[in-house]
Amino acid sequence: MTHRQHPIPSGFTPAATAADVLAGVDLTGRNAVVTGGHTGIGSEVVRALAGAGATVTTGSRDPDRAREELAEAGIDGVRSDRLDLLDPASVDAFAARLRTSGRPLHILVNSVGIPAPATRERDARGYEKQFAVHHLGHFQLTLALLPALRAARGARVVNVSSGAQRFSDIRWDDPHFDEGYEPGTAYAQSKTANVLHAVELDRRWSADGVRGFAAHPGVVVGTNLNRAADPAGHRAMGLIDETGRPVIDPAGGKKNREQGAATVVFGAASPLLDGLGGVYLKDSDISVLDDEPRPLTADSVPSEVASHSVDPVSARRLWELSEELLAVRVGG
Repeated sequence: MTHRQHPIPSGFTPAATAADVLAGVDLTGRNAVVTGGHTGIGSEVVRALAGAGATVTTGSRDPDRAREELAEAGIDGVRSDRLDLLDPASVDAFAARLRTSGRPLHILVNSVGIPAPATRERDARGYEKQFAVHHLGHFQLTLALLPALRAARGARVVNVSSGAQRFSDIRWDDPHFDEGYEPGTAYAQSKTANVLHAVELDRRWSADGVRGFAAHPGVVVGTNLNRAADPAGHRAMGLIDETGRPVIDPAGGKKNREQGAATVVFGAASPLLDGLGGVYLKDSDISVLDDEPRPLTADSVPSEVASHSVDPVSARRLWELSEELLAVRVGG
């Protein structure tokens, strides 16, 4: 399989922050949307993009709460609009409001994540919840925003993925876990879907100036996504010490929020990626391809991209499956 997973190299270290990555980058006049941009890594992505001059809109199920959290975080001048990725009507309405504004969209960061339910949960359509939120909701949103992305004449879509993509391909015969639900496997499948989406998006839309990226932020303790784990579980994974404080070890993949946001904003706005796309990013660079079996331990967080996550045949197959599940076809 041919692939594009070759580091630039960018010159950034795993400890780089979002501010480091965007130092000297002027985003004045650029418009950005960040789903879930009011909390966790998303809020640091918003802080960095807005700080570089971008006009940022966040999508949240509760816009009033989002505004409050952004204000508490000292992030001003950011729009908040209602977006529920489990509700197709909400996704369409959010995208329609943005398109009606007439503003081109230069950056779309698909960032929302949910904790893995201990038992299988489904949305109103019967779709497994993590796949529905992490992939299908963002897939629908991206399709609906295509006119605004094209109008930017140079846009980027960044799907926030995870090193967990290494641990599951798409379950083509049973993506919604009608049989054998396991929370970690369902999460891993959804993160693989994020990467495959970026690969196929870039193939389809790069001629229109829309490039796709998937980004692994690192493991960041304290976000809503991993808050469901109990302290004993976090200690066993080497994420907190005996006093309950987060273990920050960027070289080992354990980062604070500012470091976790770095790779996301690298994909969203770094000029080092101009002319590139359809790749998975790690540590503010393009990840190498690595198919060696590497277990997840307290001392090792494997996060390089696996072949199944960037396979162009699988990427096209997932796109077509997603269109069928959403009963839409946009973008050719």
